[in-house]
Amino acid sequence: MADPVFEWYKDKAGKFRFRLKASNGEVIAVSEGYSSKANCVNGIESVKKNAPIAKVVEATEA
Repeated sequence: MADPVFEWYKDKAGKFRFRLKASNGEVIAVSEGYSSKANCVNGIESVKKNAPIAKVVEATEA
């Protein structure tokens, strides 16, 4: 099995986005649109840094 991977790409509107793929290739997260590749990569780094300590809570609204 492959390792999980972050992929960045440019969408049809010209915005940069990233997706996180699980080791089985399934997309498990998709980002907002960013105006630059640098901002998109910063978003990836933020998720990598903050996700291990993120709590899981129930949303109060859908």
